[in-house]
Amino acid sequence: MNVNTLDTLETWAKKILAWPFYKQFQNQSLLAQRLIVVASLASWTTVILAFLYFFVNPIVAYGSLASILAGLATGVGALPALFFKEVKQRTLYIMLGGAAGVMLAATAFSLLVPGIQYGNQIWPGKGIFVVAFGMMIGALFLEMADRYLPHGHFTEESPELVGSLRKIWLFITAITLHNFPEGMAVGVSFGSGDWHNGLAIAFAVGLQNMPEGLAVALPLVGLGYSRKQALLIATLTGLVEPIGGFLGVASVTLFFPLLPIGMAFAAGAMLFVITDDIIPETQSKGKARSATFAVMIGFVIMMILDNMLGGGPSTGSNVLPASTPVQAVSSGDRQ
Repeated sequence: MNVNTLDTLETWAKKILAWPFYKQFQNQSLLAQRLIVVASLASWTTVILAFLYFFVNPIVAYGSLASILAGLATGVGALPALFFKEVKQRTLYIMLGGAAGVMLAATAFSLLVPGIQYGNQIWPGKGIFVVAFGMMIGALFLEMADRYLPHGHFTEESPELVGSLRKIWLFITAITLHNFPEGMAVGVSFGSGDWHNGLAIAFAVGLQNMPEGLAVALPLVGLGYSRKQALLIATLTGLVEPIGGFLGVASVTLFFPLLPIGMAFAAGAMLFVITDDIIPETQSKGKARSATFAVMIGFVIMMILDNMLGGGPSTGSNVLPASTPVQAVSSGDRQ
């Protein structure tokens, strides 16, 4: 960060500190300050979602809200850090394995299969190639990010990692970066207007975020951060997901032909996270059998839930909404 940037930040900090409302805020009790912050965030979020619902598109509002809730699951997962300084490694591996299985099933049934079907509707007979291309782009995006931002795995406990604040923050930054395409996956899954796909992906991402939040919070507590600070930081790592969620749902809603590409991109990114980070870590320290069964159980549970939520669009049906420009053009061509 250069000198000019630091000077600018310092100038803005002084302006905020001199703001009369901030001085009144500082005079409040700690509980009142927290209530004011929570109420302000909730109010602004409600206003933004209402604007999206009434003036942009209800689907954009739903996708954004779902990505917010999925991101907040990171903070929910970090709650045990308020009471425990450490969690058994085997327990965390099982949690991560189960979450990986859930994400694998959601990626397959709620992103890839519908993506191929939407692709075939837009580009007849070429949906599989469009999805394959999008998957590779999504995986390459995270591969490039990992190349320029090296990081440790979720539960690594080497003295170098635990003892190094820099490595911990590199790890947290990498987790935050990975949350962006996960939020995008939630948003894109709502972009088709199919609540089944949206709920399945939001549930899967939220479930995966819970052990991830715990994995962020516990090392911070071990480094001397207060438990509340660790909980706050873990929660903030998940709040990048609404940004990805909004961009994902807005792009595929405003330009529908992007939907299969967006689904494939999100699927590729999620598969990269699962196979490069989560599953290898659960197999790394002699707990492989328990974690493997957790992956399988998670996959089966999500497969059942996916079916109970209504199932994806049938292969032979026209899965595009009737109001989309692509559908209108196709109808005109048939005439």
